[in-house]
Amino acid sequence: MKTILFMGDSITDVGRNTNNGSQISIGQGYPLLVTGRLGVKYPGQFNFVNTGVSGNRVVNIYARIKADVWNYAPDVHSILIGVNDVWHELNGNGVENDRYDAVYRMYISDTLKRFPNMKIIIMEPFVLHGSATDEHWDMFEPEVALRAATAKKIAADFGLSFLPLQKMFDDACKICPASYWLADGVHPTPAGHQLIADAWLDLFEKEIVKGL
Repeated sequence: MKTILFMGDSITDVGRNTNNGSQISIGQGYPLLVTGRLGVKYPGQFNFVNTGVSGNRVVNIYARIKADVWNYAPDVHSILIGVNDVWHELNGNGVENDRYDAVYRMYISDTLKRFPNMKIIIMEPFVLHGSATDEHWDMFEPEVALRAATAKKIAADFGLSFLPLQKMFDDACKICPASYWLADGVHPTPAGHQLIADAWLDLFEKEIVKGL
């Protein structure tokens, strides 16, 4: 059985943490939707793990890379990180784009040295207008775009799959307001999570599954 592991912040976590921290659950966001769809299409072929932690920045996922990624030895590793690297700058604890780039590259490089055959999906960080972002939109929009461009460049440099998400959400806002997709400009609603899951599954079928 192949293992698919989701790593990230609250957008990936979505309530997956248990009270005592002794169990790993899949949460209630896009990883759950992906798990359900692939579980039906490929019964018994995949094991799913979610190690996203709310509030994480790239430095946090690097710090716990051994316990929460390597120890599971996943065949497919999906990563969504970046918005908190911007958001946390409001309290002076953000991760500047050059450090985001450097740490993210170490994360990928160190992982591929240990697991050279691992399939990695780098997901694009995204942001919309909302209650959490509007007051500081002049920071959020350009800085998240910088992290998105960096994530895309890292994926290209390492020959990894890259999942674009910002344009998808921008286009969705032409149909319904931003709050319909991202409750506060950052955290997806159920419909927002479905958009992410659909895009993830499309990429998985086109670029990942045949190589497993």
